[in-house]
Amino acid sequence: MKKLDFNCDMGESYGPWTMGNDDAVMPHVTSINIACGFHGGDAHIMRKTVANAIKYQVHIGAHPGLNDLPGFGRRPFPISPDQAYDLVVVQIGALAAVAKTQGGRLHHVKTHGALYNMAANNDALSRAIAQAVMDIDGSLVLYALANSRQAFIAQEMGLQVAHEVFADRSYQDDGTLTPRSTPGAIISDPIQAIQQVISMLEKGHVTALSGKQIPIQADTLCIHGDQPGAADFARQIHEALKRQGLL
Repeated sequence: MKKLDFNCDMGESYGPWTMGNDDAVMPHVTSINIACGFHGGDAHIMRKTVANAIKYQVHIGAHPGLNDLPGFGRRPFPISPDQAYDLVVVQIGALAAVAKTQGGRLHHVKTHGALYNMAANNDALSRAIAQAVMDIDGSLVLYALANSRQAFIAQEMGLQVAHEVFADRSYQDDGTLTPRSTPGAIISDPIQAIQQVISMLEKGHVTALSGKQIPIQADTLCIHGDQPGAADFARQIHEALKRQGLL
């Protein structure tokens, strides 16, 4: 069975506001996705998070989102493909520059929140985002929702894609994530999360909220650093994956 990348969204604090417990989570993951200032994060947090990533030898990824700091980038609103392209270019560029100052470089890009969900099955947005990544650095890996249109379009355009699955989110019958406003959307029990991940890897499917089994490809596994108890959640999943020889 192949090894699994284990990623977490980080660097989402800004100014006096603290989101998550990045320092405690980072030792348990292999990749991180750093907010680039539009939905969370700021210049200082970006630099601090990059430096810690280099210290812990984890892959550094840009995590561009909608320009919606008050809504944490999780409120969908219409944007054109050109707007999506510009948003992604500016945010990747900013983090790439920060990484360079610390002696590091970007490994991947993963869109955040509403932009991630909007692009998952929107061909025009998917192409715009993939083109932005390619125009900056075609060697970057795009992390995209497993089996989504975004993943397949990016692959067709020549990008390396990591199909992403989630330990702390449930799924709908079409393979998309359950909206956060729906009961059962968030998985807070580490045992349940671990069972879901192992099933994805061993059986190649995930069980949706309805009970339907959905075929799924798992290259990278995500947990959210802003959820309560994220550090312990990450530790338990890390240990379980290690025991199974998956990490």
